[in-house]
Amino acid sequence: MPPFLANTYSIVAYDPHLNQFGVAVQSHYFAVGSLVPWAEPGVGAVATQSFIEVSYGPVGLALIRAGKTAEQALQGLLASDPQSAVRQVAMVDAQGTVAAHTGKRCISEAGHKQGIHYSVQANLMLKDTVWDAMADAYEKTTGDLADRMLAALEAAESQAGDIRGAQSAALIVVSSEPTPAPWDGRVFDLRVDDHPLPLVELRRLHAISRAYKHAQTASELLEDKPLDEAKIAAAEHEFQLAAQSPEMHGNPELLFWYAVDLISAGREEHA
Repeated sequence: MPPFLANTYSIVAYDPHLNQFGVAVQSHYFAVGSLVPWAEPGVGAVATQSFIEVSYGPVGLALIRAGKTAEQALQGLLASDPQSAVRQVAMVDAQGTVAAHTGKRCISEAGHKQGIHYSVQANLMLKDTVWDAMADAYEKTTGDLADRMLAALEAAESQAGDIRGAQSAALIVVSSEPTPAPWDGRVFDLRVDDHPLPLVELRRLHAISRAYKHAQTASELLEDKPLDEAKIAAAEHEFQLAAQSPEMHGNPELLFWYAVDLISAGREEHA
């Protein structure tokens, strides 16, 4: 079986203000989200690409979970890999430290750039300006971790990105705090497996996911007892944030369930 070949660009990052890890990726490769990005709440995030050794993801996280730094985990994996020259890997750990590797035999243009709590990397790019553009966009973009990582991917595409074009993309954001179960700490977990404009579609899915999260927060506020006017106002604010998303226009489902929550909370007039 031929090796997985995901010539791609990606970012791994840690946001100390939001207590979140993230990894995002785009490639001309079907379902890149099933191979390249890995993240675990309270542990870290990994991107493994180029001639992929998929085990760098789960094993890298296991090493960090066991107490290794991102650099120690990466160096250990590279030392045991006879094909390390064709790997491109980046990791961020629970302390926000990053480590990255671009093997000497990765297909040009290939390279990476590290900053405070993040690393961007790319291979088989049309230009060697991709990783600098990604870093610049990530550092200059306001918003939360997901917004900033999406901006980094879009900056890569603005530099022509993958020489073969685009096909798939993925975005994962998890809590940097340990959670009772790994799925509890998932903030965003989105994949576009096959699309002519995967970043455009990923941005759309992110907006929809964010709208549903605002709606869920509104629902939880209305369920919280004792219910008072401050919670009603906060729930209304969260619902308006959900409803204002252009991607939700024409979708009556959020409005319907918000009305149901209001009725359940004894606020029939608001419903």
